[in-house]
Amino acid sequence: MKILHTGDWHLGKKLDFFSRMEEQKSVLEEICNIAEEEQVDAVIVAGDLFDAFNPPVEAIDLLYKTLKKLSNNGLRPVLAIAGNHDSPDRIDAPDSLARECGIIFMGYPNTTIEPIQVENGFAITKSDLGFIELRLPKYSTPLRILTTPFANEIRLKQYLGITEKEQQLNEVLKNNWRTSADKYADKYGVNLLVTHLYMLNRGGDILEEPDGEKPIKIGHADIVYSDGIPLQIQYTALGHLHRFQNIGGHHAPVIYSGSPLAYSFSEAGQEKKVVIIEAEANRQVQIKSRTLQSGRRLYRKRFEQIDEAVMWLQSHPNALVELTLLSDTFISSQDLKRIHAAHDGIIHIIPIVKQQEMLLASAQHINLEQDIEDLFKDYFKSKYGQEVNKELFSLFNEVLHNTNESED
Repeated sequence: MKILHTGDWHLGKKLDFFSRMEEQKSVLEEICNIAEEEQVDAVIVAGDLFDAFNPPVEAIDLLYKTLKKLSNNGLRPVLAIAGNHDSPDRIDAPDSLARECGIIFMGYPNTTIEPIQVENGFAITKSDLGFIELRLPKYSTPLRILTTPFANEIRLKQYLGITEKEQQLNEVLKNNWRTSADKYADKYGVNLLVTHLYMLNRGGDILEEPDGEKPIKIGHADIVYSDGIPLQIQYTALGHLHRFQNIGGHHAPVIYSGSPLAYSFSEAGQEKKVVIIEAEANRQVQIKSRTLQSGRRLYRKRFEQIDEAVMWLQSHPNALVELTLLSDTFISSQDLKRIHAAHDGIIHIIPIVKQQEMLLASAQHINLEQDIEDLFKDYFKSKYGQEVNKELFSLFNEVLHNTNESED
């Protein structure tokens, strides 16, 4: 059977002030098309469906329409779990109705799903705490999935009995997974684990969480190690980290599918992917990734000449840009206008005066007995190593006089 693994959609997320909703619509449509092209039998969405506990209406609408399309009218089961950005109550709320459409939501750890037969589609034949078994129309082999949605400290205590997280988290998860696997995941079915955790290969490198991501890792208390995954598991579908990677530490693949779009400039240059898993009972799975093409690419660019920056921006109209501008002097408002006129996707401009540190180190003592205008001139010269220009000085005077009039 073929299974598509994706996650970290973060619907509703913005890049600073810039909406990504149209890009999200485009990339989710691409994922739906890949599911059809590959003729996958099931879809896994490994958490962070939304970017906030209370997402905008447009994001909620996009989620349900996309999952319904992925489910192919109930012929293809779609399992979606909660991540650390999601409200588990919101994820669980539509479950009864969604299951009739082939969509299975799991918001809390140890969720139990009622068995169901979707008309002309799949069936949920067994369910236990954090476990479901599916029968797909084309296969006599069952699909077994162990699940652990993200849980904060309160939910860890409530659902898993964890009170001392650093000591107990790995042990409790390992025991729970092993209990379910020993009970249900025999060699006559396809056995997967789906979870939204910060998971590492024990002894491997620490993987950085993306900029802007709500961190799960605090010290080492929240790290879960892949050597706790039961031997019966043939593939582990992870959510949370935004770069596609196989972290290892287990005989079978342990993979972060990554986010479908780059959501911070720390992700600039990353290829975004979904994973296609081909699985048979009691055999090693085969995996391949499909690179996603939708969405605006993120770039961190650095220029010393305004003309060069403008030319690059005009030649990359579909980019979203963090722009660093190096110069010997303060950048004029006219140059800033040229840059903004050249492109609609500039998210940040970082001006750097190359001689600034040297100038600050050699700055003369400022006479604090001067009037406010001369103080401003001296401050500007010490800060930027040049005389204040007439345009900026006029603006300063305008602000100063308006403030004085307001006080009167």
